[in-house]
Amino acid sequence: MRKLKALLLVIAAVQGSLGLAFLFLPAATAGWMGLAPYPPGLDYLLGMLAARFLAYGIGLAVVARAPVVPRIWIDTMILIQALDLAVGILLTARGVLGLGVTAFPMFNATVFCFLLVLWRPRAALARPGFAA
Repeated sequence: MRKLKALLLVIAAVQGSLGLAFLFLPAATAGWMGLAPYPPGLDYLLGMLAARFLAYGIGLAVVARAPVVPRIWIDTMILIQALDLAVGILLTARGVLGLGVTAFPMFNATVFCFLLVLWRPRAALARPGFAA
């Protein structure tokens, strides 16, 4: 369980960092990630994305310190990471984004997803009412 809680804190830090970066410096963050300049109106969408990054990061940090980790938090982060990976693969395969842009996020998504699946508590060990 200590490994899982440490992983949740790492993921919380990544989510929180992305949230702060996209909230306060959206164009610079997109550029740092290797994305092309975009129309200013997309800052609104990136701000909404930032809110979700921040909320999930805070939630995972709190859950990581809880005596029992509700599996729904782990399962939904697995879904997020799997979708991140799938979108990265699709956009790279279609030539929309180069591997230089997608490789690191796809690597993170793969590692996080794999470890979350490997270390998540079995349903029998999860607290009643939170088991998936």
